[in-house]
Amino acid sequence: MKIDLTETNSSKINAAMVQARRDIGTPAIGMVLTLVIVTDEENAYDALKSANDASHEHPSRIIVVIKRVSRSPRSRRDARLDAEVRIGADAGSGETVVLRLHGELVDHAQSVVLPLLLPDAPVVVWWPEGAPSDLANDPLGSLGQRRITDTYSCENPIGALAGRAAAYAPGDTDLSWTRITPWRSMLAAALDQQSLSVDTAVVEGEGDNPSCELLAMWLADRLGVPVKRTLSSGPGLTAVHLETKGGDIVLDRADGALATLSMPGQPDRAVALKRRETAELLAEELRRLDPDNTYEASLKFGVAKLQATRPAEPEAKPAPAEKPAPKPAKKPAAK
Repeated sequence: MKIDLTETNSSKINAAMVQARRDIGTPAIGMVLTLVIVTDEENAYDALKSANDASHEHPSRIIVVIKRVSRSPRSRRDARLDAEVRIGADAGSGETVVLRLHGELVDHAQSVVLPLLLPDAPVVVWWPEGAPSDLANDPLGSLGQRRITDTYSCENPIGALAGRAAAYAPGDTDLSWTRITPWRSMLAAALDQQSLSVDTAVVEGEGDNPSCELLAMWLADRLGVPVKRTLSSGPGLTAVHLETKGGDIVLDRADGALATLSMPGQPDRAVALKRRETAELLAEELRRLDPDNTYEASLKFGVAKLQATRPAEPEAKPAPAEKPAPKPAKKPAAK
């Protein structure tokens, strides 16, 4: 069921949800959290689809906040709230409220969202893109126990990682970190099977890919060894080489789906390591609501330290200087 409300308020939205549940006979129980999605009109559909898919594992109330900023001075003054209430098949395994904020209300989104939160349930705030620099002190971010971003969507992902480290607060996380969970699990399991100490490591992947940088920082922080970051054509993260005196441990994924694990003294093994959809990443993050200390340590290790381990780019050789044209030979003087 879908209900459209124009020029409404939070009280009318709550009343519409109660009425919709009565009409379709769905009780308001079983939802484990409130997921607040802060996005724009362009990305709202994809974000809501991913959240609905994730809600099959985590039934939740999904609140989508879309800020409609107008260039007209008069429109900026005229505060208005439009909403859509979706219950049942249109809302995954929970219920969905889409809020469109106009005018001065854009600057007070938290006052609209606060009355719509589930009582006594944790709140997760997700910015699919365009996240603020300080998540915990953002008016909407301050409502959440967990705050999820995705630096992969930023124009400068590596610079965004440095900003996330500077403003980190317990509860912050990023989908670029979630993407490397299978890689970290596989590498940790491989090291548990070997009694060899790692001397150096190499992480290979696309340029400006924050997941590659985070994996390299995790290895450097946990192993305490130099980690080089090399570039490849992708897709995404393609290989990790752990160099030991007994031989290299290599996890190589060239096609984005199937990887090969090579270890000293053992035959090569094929392992599934496919690139996951946003819904799967979001569902993983919603499984835990406590601070991720490993992410914090890896993030604060610092991109600058990691950059220092990269080999210097070869300098372009100067073009050879042009040789002066030979002087014409002098004709012998006539006798």
